[in-house]
Amino acid sequence: MTFAKKVLNLKNSIDYQENSIVSKTITDNTDSSLTLFAFDKGQSIAPHSAPVDAVVQAVEGEVEVMISGENYTLKEGEIILMPKGEPHGLTAKSKFKMALFKV
Repeated sequence: MTFAKKVLNLKNSIDYQENSIVSKTITDNTDSSLTLFAFDKGQSIAPHSAPVDAVVQAVEGEVEVMISGENYTLKEGEIILMPKGEPHGLTAKSKFKMALFKV
C-alpha cells in the first residue's frame, strides 16, 4: 500500500487492540521512516536506544516519555525529539496513538 501523494488522517489510520500495542509502517527507506502506533492504556515500550534521531508526534491521548532518565508528558498535538544514542521508553497514560518519524 502506498501513501505517496495522498492525504492521510493519522487518527483514523490505525486502530486500538485491547492490552496491546499495534504498529503500522507508512514508509521506510534508508534515510527515514514513518510508523504509526496505537497503545492500549498502560502499555509500554521498555527503554532502549536507537542509532538515529526520532520524533514522536502525539496523535491522540497522553503518554509518558522517558529520555535519559527524565520524564516528559506528551499530549495530542505535541511532539518531542528523542536524540540518537540516548535511552528512551514510553508508557501510555491513556489510550494513545502516535506517529514515529525516524530522521
